[in-house]
Amino acid sequence: MFSKLFKAYDVRGSYPEELDEKAAYLIGRAFVSLLKCGEVVMGRDMRLSSPALSLAFMEGATDMGADVIDIGEVCTDATYFASGKLDLPAVMFTASHNPPHYNGIKFSKAGAVPINEDTGLREMRGIIEKNVFSAVAKKKGATIKKDILNDYVEHVRSFIDEKKLKNMRIAVDAGNGMAGKIVPLVFRGLPIETIPLFFELDGRFPNHLADPSKSENLAWLQDAVRKRKCGFGMAFDGDADRIFFVDEKGGAIHSSLITSLIAKTMLLKYPKSTIIYNAVCGHIVPETIARHGGRPVMERVGHSFIKATMRRTDAVFGGEHSAHYYYRDNYFADSGVISALIMCEVLSRENKPLSELLEEFRVRATLEETNVPVKDKDRTIAFIKNYYQKKSQGKSEGKKSNEKSEEKITKISELDGLTIEFDTWWFNVRPSNTEPLLRLNMEAPNKEFLERKKEEVLVLMRK
Repeated sequence: MFSKLFKAYDVRGSYPEELDEKAAYLIGRAFVSLLKCGEVVMGRDMRLSSPALSLAFMEGATDMGADVIDIGEVCTDATYFASGKLDLPAVMFTASHNPPHYNGIKFSKAGAVPINEDTGLREMRGIIEKNVFSAVAKKKGATIKKDILNDYVEHVRSFIDEKKLKNMRIAVDAGNGMAGKIVPLVFRGLPIETIPLFFELDGRFPNHLADPSKSENLAWLQDAVRKRKCGFGMAFDGDADRIFFVDEKGGAIHSSLITSLIAKTMLLKYPKSTIIYNAVCGHIVPETIARHGGRPVMERVGHSFIKATMRRTDAVFGGEHSAHYYYRDNYFADSGVISALIMCEVLSRENKPLSELLEEFRVRATLEETNVPVKDKDRTIAFIKNYYQKKSQGKSEGKKSNEKSEEKITKISELDGLTIEFDTWWFNVRPSNTEPLLRLNMEAPNKEFLERKKEEVLVLMRK
């Protein structure tokens, strides 16, 4: 059972078939045993199973002698804040954007340092399977309820100059997730009118799944932006650590453009800083960072890798194609709410429509991440690599110059899956950590070229 539950970055599974109260209890015991911690911060989202699972975890942790500081229903980045502010390990019960019958746990060491399979999850699983728990005290620990949201609101608002905010109207889709509780607290008293969509906390997700990465889940937000004449719109996932934007016309915005805009903004405030981006962000991201005097550093996809590299390089900001945005002064953690506030400040300062502000970054056609089910991920990636290497080496003779530029490989990287760059386009194929899928990302000079190359690569992925 635990081999299915423990993923690369967290614990996640269907409730109660895979993740139930017994498993949560054992994970609570293992977490304390692993870290030898006397105190643990615990937060949870609004999923129907979160109260029971978090209570079971609490029993396990306190049985090991640790005190549990229960911060209640919060967004994930509020749990990161509590871990950093209190300098304590933390857990967050959430399954993020997954359907209602899923739940999961995200883990942090003290200071909001993430735990992945290489830095503790594998060891926690071993503790459970070998039954080698280690208590930190003979006496059962206590449960302490603590409200951290006032401090959290003050913290996230410190990232902007509130006096520079101008009156504006924005639409916000919480997807019945934690943003419905957090956004009203954060925006209270600011000169910003929010048009709320699905702010009622409901773990059944009665309106649409809290997964704004899927275009069909943005339809309500796009409609509200157009009808209410909003400056822009934003949609959060279930635990509100990711945020997606649409412009004043209702057009969905690729996360590479948002990363570029925030990177430019952060470099105005912190010149010559290091900024991290992941291996499948658009090329406009490192180009923008360099153009504005920053140092771009590429890292593989995944919050634990991004955060570790940010700490090592003291990077001021990091962005991922998946709409995670990380901030040095947020304990190197990601926050959808901080990103929302920064966007409000940028629009107030520039006094231009969002679509116009993004024009300088719209230099290529970009494919939204596309998933393809495969039986053997490694074999498929090897097949694709071999195909393009042969095509580049043996079939470019006699071709027209523009055809040669399509086929000539300029760079191959295996930092994260397979990235192949050509003179005029590039693509990345990388395996999912949790599903039998390959994920395709791609950029090309224009939409027609992009569609043609997309179909070409998809045929290879499906073979």
